[in-house]
Amino acid sequence: MEATVNVATPPSRSLSVRVSAEMESADNSTAEDPMSPTGRVFEEMGVYIIVVMGLCTPVNLPVFRAGIETELLTRFPRFRSIQVMDGSKDGKPRWVQTVVNRAANESSSTLVVNVDDHVIVPRLDLASVDSDPEKAVEDYVASPSLLPMDRRRPLWEFHFLDFLTSEATSTTVLRLHHSIGDGMSIIILLMASSRSTADPARQPAMPPPPKRTGAIYQRCPQPPRLLSGDCLAWLWSYFVLAWHTLVDIVLLAATVLFLRDPGTMFTLVPDGGQSRGRKRLVHQSLRLDDVKLIKTAMNCTMNDVLVGVTSAALSRYYFRKSCNINTKRICLRSILPVNTRPVSSRQTYVTKVETGNQISNIICPFYIALHNDPLEYVRTTKRSMHRKKSSLEVMFAQMTVDFLVKYFGPKTGAFIFRCFVTRTTAVLSNVVGPAKHITLCGHPIAFMAISVYGLPQAKALTMHYLNYGNTIKVILAVDDEQFPDCHQLLNDFAESVNLVRDAASLKTLTT
Repeated sequence: MEATVNVATPPSRSLSVRVSAEMESADNSTAEDPMSPTGRVFEEMGVYIIVVMGLCTPVNLPVFRAGIETELLTRFPRFRSIQVMDGSKDGKPRWVQTVVNRAANESSSTLVVNVDDHVIVPRLDLASVDSDPEKAVEDYVASPSLLPMDRRRPLWEFHFLDFLTSEATSTTVLRLHHSIGDGMSIIILLMASSRSTADPARQPAMPPPPKRTGAIYQRCPQPPRLLSGDCLAWLWSYFVLAWHTLVDIVLLAATVLFLRDPGTMFTLVPDGGQSRGRKRLVHQSLRLDDVKLIKTAMNCTMNDVLVGVTSAALSRYYFRKSCNINTKRICLRSILPVNTRPVSSRQTYVTKVETGNQISNIICPFYIALHNDPLEYVRTTKRSMHRKKSSLEVMFAQMTVDFLVKYFGPKTGAFIFRCFVTRTTAVLSNVVGPAKHITLCGHPIAFMAISVYGLPQAKALTMHYLNYGNTIKVILAVDDEQFPDCHQLLNDFAESVNLVRDAASLKTLTT
């Protein structure tokens, strides 16, 4: 089914636009904000974030539009800012704020954002919608992955699909450029713009902050007294930290130069062209209590459980599709984005929302394997993640990107990131969402699903987890041609959670 959108495709133009000094000075309140190094890399690569939200009610467009204007545009400068070049020799991009078009007599030289330019109601084939509304939503969400945005305007837009599906009465799709912010900042921004569904007078509460462990989060402790057992253990811990960091740095450098994952069905098959294929976004709800039960039984973190479940699901899919029972174990790698914000910032979002990209990345191994005990997938992941926490890889990766972008430009940073993406197998991210149901712009939200598109051509599979209320969504962005059975892959995630949960329950009863 093809979706017809009631906006014209923007003409081809340079990545950023230049605004004259007269336009910049027309409004004295216009503020400027430099773009972060990570944001410049995402701008160079053309990476977008997409958030699909199921609504509990039909779309009331005037109410939603008013909410966008009073909440998102008024409170958060990035939603009313455009990218401009600073005019210097280096041509560094920055954010310049516009004003909301509330009056018809705005000066023609003033940078103005018109909400109607960012509200899209597509015209769809009614027969296709009636026959399979879920597929109609999937097809429409996949279509923007091939369309650019008009960079003369703020780089975001809301799409509204006002028809019933199995999970929601209607659907809205938020599409925005990744240079505006990362997934965590966008979710926090949406929460700060919403109300609790249970108590509309209050803003929603974030989940309890996670316990962060490992060298990257701990302050340097005072050394014990010399010539004691504690002193030797203290020195040994720093030796292990230095060794693990050195090994990870060497592996990062090898990935940039030559190291590549073995080709599997999860790696995009090259077609000889450079165009990006359409990405289909599919999602399924899992019970959050099941994941917590596994976490408690295995004495590990939520991330350990989710990465372990991912390894189990991909293993089920691989061995069923390939019928290769001789291969017992394949080591692959995934990119794991790491939120570098302080944990306390999640709790203070009501007073201050920090947009922008405050993330780094690590490369984490995962395994395609056959295990008689489903808990072995979680045990293996727990060991790998514990090893990563005894390394400064995430700090080194962030400092390297900042250095390269500052002194060699965003093209160099984008080249390095492309090497990581094209020479690993998958991208896996876990985003912390609202603990209770929320109401956004006067519309109660039934579910939320987040993903990205615009990654290099070699990435056929991108996986996200997002908790919302008492559920956790597994979201897959897959190449439309390579994964025609993507719903079967999605079912493998649900079945893997059930198998690991049952094994964890049995382990709890026997101990």
